[in-house]
Amino acid sequence: MTTATHGAGAVPPMPEYTPKALRAAIAQHTPKLLVDFDRHWRRDIADAYDLAPVPAFMARWWGEYALARDPRLEAAVHRLEDEAAREPDYTRAKALIEEAGRLRRAAAKAEPGQ
Repeated sequence: MTTATHGAGAVPPMPEYTPKALRAAIAQHTPKLLVDFDRHWRRDIADAYDLAPVPAFMARWWGEYALARDPRLEAAVHRLEDEAAREPDYTRAKALIEEAGRLRRAAAKAEPGQ
């Protein structure tokens, strides 16, 4: 991964697709996620003898970081989710949640360096 200088408001690139690189990126750019990341790692991965849960762990946290590294996108997703929670019309609430989910999935598709 190349290192670039990011000005205010710039979205940092995605790290290499490894737990260590992802943790470093979280620590640097989205430290609010770090406690939960570390807690999840210790609970499900650190003492495991089976590495089968690692892909699911990475997929979850890759998506979390991809969203959190872009404050505008994160705010948009949370606005949609909050609006859905207050929406009395089921069809409208469902559409809002589906849009929030679409944005989350699109963010999680980011490749290293993007």
